[in-house]
Parts: sequence; C-alpha cells; structure tokens
Amino acid sequence: MALVMGGAARAVSLHKSILRHFGAGLAALMFVAAALVPVAPAVAATLDDVRTRGHLVCATVDALPGFAQMGENGLWSGFDVDFCRAIATAVLGDPDLVQFRALSGKARFAHLQTGAVDLLARDAEWTLTRDSLYGVHFVATSFYDGQAFLVPESSGIVSAFELKDVRLCMVDNPDQVTAVENFFFQTQSAYSLTLYEATEDLGVAYAAGLCDAVSAPASWLNAMRRGLSDPATQRILPERLSKRPLGPVVREGDDEWFNIVKWVLYALINAEELGVTSVNVDPMLDTKNTAIKHLLGVEGDFGTPLRLKPSWARDVIHAVGNYGEIYARNFGSQTGVALPRGLNSLWTKGGLLYAPPIR
Repeated sequence: MALVMGGAARAVSLHKSILRHFGAGLAALMFVAAALVPVAPAVAATLDDVRTRGHLVCATVDALPGFAQMGENGLWSGFDVDFCRAIATAVLGDPDLVQFRALSGKARFAHLQTGAVDLLARDAEWTLTRDSLYGVHFVATSFYDGQAFLVPESSGIVSAFELKDVRLCMVDNPDQVTAVENFFFQTQSAYSLTLYEATEDLGVAYAAGLCDAVSAPASWLNAMRRGLSDPATQRILPERLSKRPLGPVVREGDDEWFNIVKWVLYALINAEELGVTSVNVDPMLDTKNTAIKHLLGVEGDFGTPLRLKPSWARDVIHAVGNYGEIYARNFGSQTGVALPRGLNSLWTKGGLLYAPPIR
C-alpha cells in the first residue's frame, strides 16, 4: 500500500514538473512570437513636417466656385482656400505659406495617406464609412450642405413646397434621386425627371430650358448658378432634402495635427460669436471679456497645448477674419450670387454653427 502511494506521489510530482516546463516553454514561445510581430513605424508629426518644409500643402476635391477657384492672376481664392490660409497662419505665422492643390474626387484619400498633402479642406460628405475605413479622420463640419432646388426668380417660387408639375433635371445619383422621390411623395406633387451623367450637363440643360428646376447639393447649385449668363436671376430654395456635412480631413495617427485643425476652425466660429473681426481684433486686446481674452491669447495659455504661439488665434483672425467674414467674402452679396447662410448661421441665430469655448 505504501509502495502504491509512493508511486502516486512520484507521478504527481512528475506531472507538476511537466506543467512547469510546459508553462516556461509556452511563455518563451509567446515572448518570441511577440518579438516577431512587426511594429508599425512611428508616424512623423505633421506639424513638424510642415515647419521643416516651410509651407502647408492644402488640398480640396476639384475646383468649385465659391469654395476654390483660380483667378486670372493664377492665385487661388475661396472658402476652402481661406481655411487653408488660416491653418498656415496658425502654424507658420504667414497666410501665404501655403501650396494649394485641387485633387480629383477619385484620388483624394491616397494623397492624404501618403503625406503628399497635409490637409483636405473640403471633401465628400462626412459619413461613417469614409471616417472609419480609409485611414482618415473628418475633423469637424465647416459647411453644412444638403440637396436643394434651383429655380428662376421669374417663377415667383420661394419654397420647395410650391413646386408642382415641375420638369426637373438631376445627376444620375441614386441617393439624390431617392431624396427627390421622397420629397415629392410627401408633398403629393407631380414632377418629371431627366437624368444626366455629369454635373456640367445640368447647367447646359437648365440654360437651354430643358427643365424648370435643378436639384443637387446647394454647393453645386451655387457653383452652377455662377456659370450662368445672369446668376442674379436664379434662386436656390431654402429647403434641404438631405444632410451633407463638409469639413477638413486629416490622416489618422496624428492627434496633435487633428487638434490644431479642429481648434483653428473653432476659433473662427468663436470669433464671430464674440464679435471679434479682422478690423477690431487689436482694439479687442483691451477688453474685459474673459472669453475674448482667452481667444486672443491675452489671458491663459492656450497655445502651448497645441505647440502654437499664444497669439495664434489672434493672428488667424488678422489674416482671414472670423467665420462670418470668410463666408461673406466667398458667398455674400458682393459675389453677385449671394448664398443665404441658413444652416451655416451661428447657433445663436438659428443655425448649426457651434464651437466649444477656449478655456
């Protein structure tokens, strides 16, 4: 009996020994396996790249009047361009240290991912798929767009709900066509639809009288209206059939650059809300308003966390103005084809523009 028990004890001891050796071997294998897993190379900070290069490379998707267009002098102007100049001012201290590129809609993300550009100022609308699958991040919404209608002023129509028995021209885009179908189903109004392959066709068809109205994103309609012989005789109706948020896009993996781009946009919005403009920014330095002091770098340290100068927001406002000034410069009455701000008004004026405070 004692002999049997002793054998059992030796068996237990041997079993424990095997487990110890197995555990040690497994740990060693796991260590080796971990060492063999490739480690992604560190992503260079975009801010450092821009400062080393000496200028910002900023892009948008295709030239679009009001957003980005090249003048006869060879210089770019527009809403997108002004935002790029704002970023250049914040990080380099000079709004002119920016190289602007117009990319085709099919190649936008590759240029950003490879570092060929530092920033996309405007892109296709912000969606979950684009924000999660392509190695990029949408920073914030700088322009709230949406599908709308363009009609002649002579029609007397001031609301989409007045459209009845209308001949409509559109691009053959399933989402846009569905939005129109849903709208007219709700209004129970008759309409006929002619589809075209390219947006350029819409202006030609409309000018030739082949349709009574055009439906497309308001940003496209505004650009199309500018290309007509008498833009002021055309009206973009205020209703929006879809959500199409547009804004700056950066590549993944650089939180510092993401924050810089985000807070430059928020500074532009906050400046308008606080009444700080390119004209009064210097007199405002003597204000007793704490929020303005923070914005202009008079009080508090809101540059160091972004690796920017304390006066970065003040410099930006000096260079390009606040959000409202940028909007007016590119879409205001002086352009001859004013685009009402609508959703792009401040939240205090019935719009969607709302920025976190600088504090």
